[in-house]
Amino acid sequence: MNSPIVFMAHGAPMLLDDPGWVNELAAWARALARPRAILMISAHWEQKPVALGATTNVPLVYDFYGFPEKFYRLEYPSPPAGELAARVRALLGAAKIPFVDEPARGQDHGSYIPLMCMYPAADVPVLQISLPTMEPRPLYELGRALAPLCTEDVLVIGSGFLTHNMRSFALRATPAWAHDFDAWCADVLARRDTGALLEYRSRAPGVRDALPTHEHFVPVIVAAGAAEAAGLDAVTFPITGFWFGGSFTRRSVQFG
Repeated sequence: MNSPIVFMAHGAPMLLDDPGWVNELAAWARALARPRAILMISAHWEQKPVALGATTNVPLVYDFYGFPEKFYRLEYPSPPAGELAARVRALLGAAKIPFVDEPARGQDHGSYIPLMCMYPAADVPVLQISLPTMEPRPLYELGRALAPLCTEDVLVIGSGFLTHNMRSFALRATPAWAHDFDAWCADVLARRDTGALLEYRSRAPGVRDALPTHEHFVPVIVAAGAAEAAGLDAVTFPITGFWFGGSFTRRSVQFG
């Protein structure tokens, strides 16, 4: 039986101070079969070609500024992920997708913050890989190359935000563009409309406000590509709603 493939809204370090969201992520993890390992594709690592991060316990990347000191003391000592890294190298090689190893690169907050909620014991090996581009089609093909992992008890996770506009962080109410873009994404993903997803920059309503930059959105394209290649047709949204004034949608996606 195939493992699902997911895209999650990863919040920020202060997600850990939001008990409701923490509980939603924990409940989601409990509803999933326990994975043998996790492959993480986070919005917070862009590097070309695809880079494979640390396979041993190295320091985390505290890639945020101006937060309370406690967030810079977080640890997430997940087990070694060498076996998963070897498998990912084989899959990328078979697909003729170039890659490099970055053995000193630890997990960033797009990886360890949600995982601290889902697997707080840090007892599942985690391998993070980079986003090699912002272009939809190559990312979709990257996802397709990784699809066999879901038959091997590996949980493939894309981590980001479907809407991400820091300029509207302090808004008191959810703007129309956020509602519209979130609803469009839900519809396109539920219908598995690959063409629309890959052309989101020209077809989605409110895209310029929803995504001044695109790194938080495109991990869902990697996840969708993997799901399509794995034949995972069912789509559900385990977590929905908006966060911090409403310009960030918490919508998360489970394929399969």
